[in-house]
Amino acid sequence: MNDSDGLYRFALRLTKNEDHAKDLVQDAFERVWVKHKDIDVAKVKSYLFRIVHNSFIDFTRKKKTISLESQVEHILNYNLENPDVSQQLQQALDKLPDMQKSAVLLRDYEGYNYKEIGQILGLNEAQVKVYIFRARKQLQTYIGSIEALIG
Repeated sequence: MNDSDGLYRFALRLTKNEDHAKDLVQDAFERVWVKHKDIDVAKVKSYLFRIVHNSFIDFTRKKKTISLESQVEHILNYNLENPDVSQQLQQALDKLPDMQKSAVLLRDYEGYNYKEIGQILGLNEAQVKVYIFRARKQLQTYIGSIEALIG
């Protein structure tokens, strides 16, 4: 597995759309290529993740302009019958603020340390820890215990 796989997984977890995730990754690599002379080689990886994160934030802001009717229609068309644990987790992740969601995905799904996450998201380590702590508390509240999900 290479770095682009991790970047794609991160983008896919954020967007939940394969095409949009691929677009985000491609855009990130294109931006790095254009600015490759100005980028420190040791920081390329965190730079790529930051581009994907920021592009996702921009996309989310634009997406919030969607009309209420289309949001309601999407919710009504979403199949909530017998969701499995991963669906429950994805629903819980979707309820998190963007910064918390990105921090938790980078830590728990991609395995980055707090310092690397801070570089990617433009935060210091203390802020990263706070975002992850708050995200996990919200996830715990939303999901409840594993026994409740399985039982």
